[in-house]
Amino acid sequence: MNKQEVLEAILERKIVAIFRGIDPERCSEAANALYAGGVAICEVTFDQNEVEGGYASTVNSIKNILAGKGDRAIFCGAGTVLTCEQVVLAYNAGASFIITPNTDPEVIDLANSLGMVTMPGAFSATEAVIAYQAGADFVKIFPAVIGGPAYIKAIRGPLSHIPFTAVGGVDEKNAKSFLDAGCVGLGIGGNLVSKKLISEGKYDELTALARTYVNAIS
Repeated sequence: MNKQEVLEAILERKIVAIFRGIDPERCSEAANALYAGGVAICEVTFDQNEVEGGYASTVNSIKNILAGKGDRAIFCGAGTVLTCEQVVLAYNAGASFIITPNTDPEVIDLANSLGMVTMPGAFSATEAVIAYQAGADFVKIFPAVIGGPAYIKAIRGPLSHIPFTAVGGVDEKNAKSFLDAGCVGLGIGGNLVSKKLISEGKYDELTALARTYVNAIS
């Protein structure tokens, strides 16, 4: 899977499902259930408290999603990537993109050198420009809920050349508004990747929830 395919998938599909604190053994079934509902892009976040364990949960979750996807066009990346070590771990696990809550030029540069799509986090215009000039493919406005779609629209005025995504507080009620304001993609966590549904094995309901979000942005 090359970088261009990942870029095109994000632009076409719009929604990145954020897996945070999900049992690695359930991630594959959850990803397949989301795919059945039209959500094909998954981000597995690093838990910074797992450093002594080599971030095994994140690494194994990524591997499980990719091993269990079969011929489905499921794209999997890593989130909350804060260090170059985590970039390498994600890459070796098979991740095709990284998403960060902050902007670290060294992390962006390494991921780019490995052919991964990069989506660093920013909030102000200054941070967004720094991220983009550092080589970001997308710039994630985080947490997007603070300014809402109005903030996205305002920041895009002078920075319309930067492809923005919205993450943090996005749900089925405001998702379309963020896209209408100019975002090219959305990161959605617990509102979509329901820990409760996954822990209870209610994958049909997870598929239905994914379909709700896909319909909401159509």
